[in-house]
Parts: sequence; structure tokens; C-alpha cells
Amino acid sequence: MKTGLLAFATVALLTAISTPSHAKERPRAVAAPVDQNVNCITEREVVAAQKAWGEGIVKIGKVYSEGGDYSAAAAAHIDQFYAYDLSLVLFKPTLASVDQFRTSFDAALSYFVGGNSTYPEDKGFAIKPWTKVRWQNVGITNNACNMAVAMGNYYFTAKGGDVETKVEYTFGYIRGNNNELKIVVHQSSVPYNGS
Repeated sequence: MKTGLLAFATVALLTAISTPSHAKERPRAVAAPVDQNVNCITEREVVAAQKAWGEGIVKIGKVYSEGGDYSAAAAAHIDQFYAYDLSLVLFKPTLASVDQFRTSFDAALSYFVGGNSTYPEDKGFAIKPWTKVRWQNVGITNNACNMAVAMGNYYFTAKGGDVETKVEYTFGYIRGNNNELKIVVHQSSVPYNGS
């Protein structure tokens, strides 16, 4: 019994000494645990995925301009870059104001090519057509290792013009079944114009 009381008193004394009475307990930022088997998403991979996504948007417009099956090109683009087959995808496109959120494959397809009576506001963003997409990342974070988020501006150049359309974006990426990056978050908006 005396040994137990002595041990308890020692622990209490050490705790009192190591924690000043005026010190407040502060929450600590703790990094998310990372499975050692996880292949962390790199900034280089995100930049490559962004470039490929932009090229895909240009390709859809080119197929449209040449009279090809642009709906099939857009469906292939969505399959390649979005994780609708793996996860909920939070997609808030730039030019949507009635049905702003496109959480299904069909809703995303309608946004890119139009023609879906469920989404009458869709004119087909990807069939504008665009000839170039340029990315300007403010930052890319991958603190959780298995997801990366990029934010910044991207600039779209329309066919027959040199003027770029500036759009703000946030994209979130995870790994797909074949180790490729897939989008699970895509939010785009036109910058605030001051009015």
C-alpha cells in the first residue's frame, strides 16, 4: 500500500512540476496518419493532371468543330479525369446558376456538352470551343498524402481569339484504381467584378 501511494505521489509531483499552474492546455496540430504504403500525390503529378485536363477540354471542342462525336469525347474526358466511379464528386462548374452542383456523371456531361433537358441552362462549356487552357496555381497542398488540393486561376482562350477568360478554381485529387489522379472536388467561378 505504501509503495502504491508513493508511486502515485511521485507521478502527481512530476506532473505538477512539468506543467506550470498558469499554463493553459493548447490544442496541437496533429498531422493525419499516413499509411507507409500510400503513394503520396506529388505537385508534379497535379501539374501534369491539370495540363492533361486542359488538353482534354480543347480536344472536346476540336471534335465538336470537326463534326465528330463530341459527347463521346466528353464522356471519355469525364471517365479519365473524374472519380464518379470511385467516390462522390463535388463539382460546381463556372457557368451554372440554377443547378450549380453536378454530383453525377450525367450532370457533368450535360455541363460540358449541353443537350440535356434536365439542365436547360447548359450550353456546353467544352464546345465553345476553347483552343488553350493555361493554369496558374496559387498553391498545391497534399498534407494528407492521399489527396491533393490545388487552387488558383485558369485561363481559357476561345477559338478565333487571343483574349483569355480568367476563371478561379479549386480542384481536389485522389488516386484512381490505376494510380492515375482523379478529381473529387472541382469548383470554378468567375472572379468578383466589384458590383
